[in-house]
Amino acid sequence: MADKGRKSGAGIVREYQRYLKLERNYSPNTIDGYAHDLQKLLAYLRGAGIEVTDAKLEDLETFSASLHDIGIGPSSQARILSGVRSFYRYLLLDGYISDDPTELLESPVIGEHLPEVLSTAEVDRLEDSLDLSKPEGQRNKAIIEVLFSCGLRVSELVNMKLSSLYMEEQYVRVTGKGSKERLVPISPKAIKELKLWFFDRNMMVIKPGEEDYVFLNRRGHHLTRTMILIMIKRQALDAGIKKTISPHTLRHSFATALLEGGADLRAIQEMLGHEDICTTEIYTHIETTTLRQEILEHHPRNVKNRM
Repeated sequence: MADKGRKSGAGIVREYQRYLKLERNYSPNTIDGYAHDLQKLLAYLRGAGIEVTDAKLEDLETFSASLHDIGIGPSSQARILSGVRSFYRYLLLDGYISDDPTELLESPVIGEHLPEVLSTAEVDRLEDSLDLSKPEGQRNKAIIEVLFSCGLRVSELVNMKLSSLYMEEQYVRVTGKGSKERLVPISPKAIKELKLWFFDRNMMVIKPGEEDYVFLNRRGHHLTRTMILIMIKRQALDAGIKKTISPHTLRHSFATALLEGGADLRAIQEMLGHEDICTTEIYTHIETTTLRQEILEHHPRNVKNRM
């Protein structure tokens, strides 16, 4: 151990939290998350009779294995171990230790997480389950259709402006991540649902400063992401859709439907506003998964085996 006065693990963690706040400028939520994860390490080392500053690589590997044993999934394990590495880098930097035991500590392999997707029939079911006699019914139908037809992020949808809609030309100007603008085609079906919503919208009292937002609540304010999330989840229940879905599911469904229809991956990347095509490539995995399922269900060899 480096020559620095002995302190309890908890005391060192408190100093680390101050470092994250003052020198790394992390938010209180991020700091709390790091501290919460480090409590697992402290509890493990305490149980093994090992000081935080005396832990070796094999101790941390055993700790990593213990996370799996208590049912913590690969993503959470990876997050916890990332926090442990950051903590030990701080200990090295501040002179508590002379060697970093996490240097060769491996994270668990995280499988490619394939997002849920809805078929066009399921999107139709979602829309058909809406009660159009309610004031928000047509608005919600337009929201679902625009998310599915344009593949927008929910943040892009809530900030969508009337001045960015080009109905005649059938496209919408979207401001995405990093304030980057892109043009996204908008389907005739989405335009139809928007026009029906505008009929209701024109009857509303709209708050000053909110006039350019496409989607508004009953008080004339633009919607929040949380409102959209709650609406989509409630509608999925009403439609009897068992999948765990969110507004992002409609974006995934848009991309998957395009790929299955033969669209070029670069064109999909452009429409989704992905910086890196690797992000878009996850949809090729979804399509492969779907294809495998189709083969398993419909190939004559497999059909024969089920008989």
